Amino acid sequence: MTSPTHLDALGRARMVDVSGKEPTRRTARASGAISMSPAALAAIAGGELPKGDALAVARVAGIQAAKRTADLVPLCHPLPLEHVSIDLDADEALPGVRARSEVVVTARTGAEMEALAAVAGALLSIYDMAKSLDRGMTIGEIRLESKEGGRSGAWMRGSE
Repeated sequence: MTSPTHLDALGRARMVDVSGKEPTRRTARASGAISMSPAALAAIAGGELPKGDALAVARVAGIQAAKRTADLVPLCHPLPLEHVSIDLDADEALPGVRARSEVVVTARTGAEMEALAAVAGALLSIYDMAKSLDRGMTIGEIRLESKEGGRSGAWMRGSE
């Protein structure tokens, strides 16, 4: 096991120095879900929320969260994102909404945190849009699914 990269020799938090790395194309994908009452899901799917189209707002919120990750996570490097996508699907079996993100960047460090933040931001937005119908919604299962590029190469969930 390697030592934590965000700690200096004295154990103090630090931002990793990536200046010696060459910029490469990097892609990260993440997923998550929000569970809710069947009635809340029906209102979201039917576009019947008082605040408007929750899925459209959540897509924009997820993109914005990816763009602002360095403002939310103190040791993240600000990245020049080239692509962010958010897919949201109603899942009656949950019941709730499943979110998936993909982030692409050409940089000296990866976009895993941006992909995770995109999912979290999208799901938080859905909660905000539908909380008048169900305050008991649960956000969870937020996880990295895959990453490509960089010195450590490709990683995919389940292949460890």
